[in-house]
Amino acid sequence: MLAYVARRLLVAVPTILLLVVASFFLMHTAPGGPFTSERPLPPAVLANIQAQYGLDQPLWKQLWDYLYNIVVHFDFGPSFVQKDRSVNDIIAHGFPISLTYGSLSFLAASVVGIALGIAAAIRHNTWIDYIAVSLGIAAQALPNFIMGPILILTFTLWLGILPGGGWNGGQWQYLIMPVIALSTSYMGNIARITRSSMLEIMNSNFIRTARAKGLPTRAIIWRHAMKPTLLPVVSYLGPVFVYVLTGSVFVDMYFSTGGLGASYVSSALTRDYAVLLGVTILYGALTVIVNLLTDLAYAWFDPKIRY
Repeated sequence: MLAYVARRLLVAVPTILLLVVASFFLMHTAPGGPFTSERPLPPAVLANIQAQYGLDQPLWKQLWDYLYNIVVHFDFGPSFVQKDRSVNDIIAHGFPISLTYGSLSFLAASVVGIALGIAAAIRHNTWIDYIAVSLGIAAQALPNFIMGPILILTFTLWLGILPGGGWNGGQWQYLIMPVIALSTSYMGNIARITRSSMLEIMNSNFIRTARAKGLPTRAIIWRHAMKPTLLPVVSYLGPVFVYVLTGSVFVDMYFSTGGLGASYVSSALTRDYAVLLGVTILYGALTVIVNLLTDLAYAWFDPKIRY
């Protein structure tokens, strides 16, 4: 196991490095820049600004300096647009917010989705199955950019029981609607995958053998069927965890949470390539780490898998 983790980490280093280099060149070759506007700056002013940020250097020198500052100082540089703010400051402000409501959304989607899927599979072709499937389909049809306005209209404008936006230190009143909006569609997908997997497992030979031995249904489900049922669910939860952890653009926009998703979009619109590159590297590193953890989780759910 340790040897496998070491090999994956060794592969992760060049993967992230390749991501940094590719993102760096793509963003520097894009037309325009953070200092271009409808009214062009005087050449002398533009030259001074570029010299201040080191943009007058050859591209290979800029890349070298950027990599050196990341590796040695863990410094992603200053923002080109937000005055007196560094990329580290912007990430340090937005990421904890996205981490908070993203983790809660992931937990809610996982628990409710798995519970619905198991209930539907155990009570197959009964009213419980029909209700669970209907709820799952309805949840899948309500992505966060649709759920956000619906929740605001219902709980803020009509009922007036929840604040329509803001963060306020992450108080529970400000978390309810972002968590529901972000978790709903994922919950529907998780319920569908769990139900399908559970039905397949319950019709397998080893479950028939367990029934023939006289084991109660509860013991069959929890001791024998649960782990293999969750294998396809785990493979889906890995990418979902990255998506919700890094925050949703629409959730940040609708509820003004101040999360990292809004910073990512605003930096793209304003061509603040320093922020855009820093957040891209963070997203990529999180994806590599979560993929590793997902692969390691397979060994726990399936004893046949050994690393």
